[in-house]
Amino acid sequence: MEVDLEGLRVRLYRQLVDEGRVATSAQIAAEEGLTPAEAADAFRGLAANRHIVLDESGDIVLAHPFATRDFGFSVKSDRVLWWGGCAWDSFAIPHLVPGASPVLVATTCPNCGTAHAWNVSSAEPPAGDQVAHFLVPIAHVWDDVVHACENQRIFCDERCVEEWLRTNALHPGVVFDLETLWRLASDWYSGRLDRGYRRREPVEAAEYFRGAGLTGPFWGS
Repeated sequence: MEVDLEGLRVRLYRQLVDEGRVATSAQIAAEEGLTPAEAADAFRGLAANRHIVLDESGDIVLAHPFATRDFGFSVKSDRVLWWGGCAWDSFAIPHLVPGASPVLVATTCPNCGTAHAWNVSSAEPPAGDQVAHFLVPIAHVWDDVVHACENQRIFCDERCVEEWLRTNALHPGVVFDLETLWRLASDWYSGRLDRGYRRREPVEAAEYFRGAGLTGPFWGS
């Protein structure tokens, strides 16, 4: 049976929006009258087009901006609790999900463990002196997207970023403030919940990053 991949993509995203969870390929097979192999192939097709990320069992671990496990961020509206896939994704959810704004985004500093939380809305950036640090350059995010997302985090300040990098023997990525993170997240996933969504090409992405105030080799520009 030929599977409508775009219809499946929208169905999976809509479930994440409404319930904060997503079906497995086995559940989709039963729901759609597919064989397990057909459903698994459909999931792999969506993953090949970078609409979802699968774990070793073939289950969805990321469907940006949503995650199905803890990547360091919880995102709570007045009716749904989501896992955010990273700092960027967590700030994007109130922009993407109709009626969700504002949400409560919570995390801990990777260096010192201090808890942080913000009311993040689609109208204006949250207040706070914390900083975002992205470890992996944008051009290499999909080399290992899970690793990249695990390392797009929010720290207390630049001192905590420096201590964390030194402790883990890592080279620095980029550091920027919460307002810039909010601008980055604000329109990145626009249209993702509907049919016909198209991911940005590299040139379009670089232009978008410049609009958020982010330039240079890290951002592909």
